[in-house]
Amino acid sequence: MRTVAVMNYKGGVGKTTLTANLGAIAASRGLRVLLVDLDPQTNLTFSFFSIDEWQGKIKDTCTIKQWYEGDMPGRDIPLADLTLTPQRVNKALGGTGRLDVISSHLGLIDIDLQLAALLGGNTTLGGTQRKFLDLHGCLRRALEDDHFDQYDLVLIDCAPNFGLVTKTAIVASEHILVPAKADYLSTLGLDYLVGNCSMLVEQFNEFANHRGGDAHRPIDPAILGVVFTMVQIYSQQVTAAQQTYVEEVEVNSQVSVLKSKIRNSPRHFSAAGESGVPAMLRVRDKDDVVKEFDALADEVFGALALSPAGDS
Repeated sequence: MRTVAVMNYKGGVGKTTLTANLGAIAASRGLRVLLVDLDPQTNLTFSFFSIDEWQGKIKDTCTIKQWYEGDMPGRDIPLADLTLTPQRVNKALGGTGRLDVISSHLGLIDIDLQLAALLGGNTTLGGTQRKFLDLHGCLRRALEDDHFDQYDLVLIDCAPNFGLVTKTAIVASEHILVPAKADYLSTLGLDYLVGNCSMLVEQFNEFANHRGGDAHRPIDPAILGVVFTMVQIYSQQVTAAQQTYVEEVEVNSQVSVLKSKIRNSPRHFSAAGESGVPAMLRVRDKDDVVKEFDALADEVFGALALSPAGDS
């Protein structure tokens, strides 16, 4: 199983669209995929379930918010109990692969404060370190349950912040994928994001080596790279204004840039979620956007060394 956190400090960069469609393409290629929605906006969840479905059957008993609540995340409810199989997208897959979802909740925005409170209350350094490891490692530990052995790929859609919920996703992930628009605000915080991830890894590993024992192993999440989304294309080229930002990141950033780029296409993505089936499974013609997503999938899955279930 490969676990990938999809994150950027800046919202509105196509993060959820990227996660939903990458997951759908992976499933269409025969992989077993789990999408975990950790963004309080809940847009990834609403890409597969209608609001009525969510309100009637999911929001009160079957979201990641319920899992994070309590004295310690996962103590009251196993993460495996929250996995949902959205019917419309799996019908569209026709048995080729499988796509499951763990739903978010609008109230997840309050969970960071609750988790921060859990970090306090210890009077010894050892107790503080153990609580830090237990809390930051909670999602990683949960995904190591035998239930999740059935999946080839887990994509975690993170909120555009560096709160404790997002930190649990980083600790749980082997890789981090960073969607970004080719503009000033979207690229401004890339090195800051990488720096914060490095500091988290350093602190977690220091505590794990000192206090973790068998319960907490060191982590080493790798940055897969930046993928530029919502790019403007003119004469089959990225516009000069956006290309400037792409080249600036390529030259000056600590983060590598993936070759694949996804163009802005309201025709494909403006109605995302209404059908419960991501655009890359709905579009019948192999147009430029589909080719771009296929190329991105090749690049990402190749870097992850992923192949369909049963392949060597």
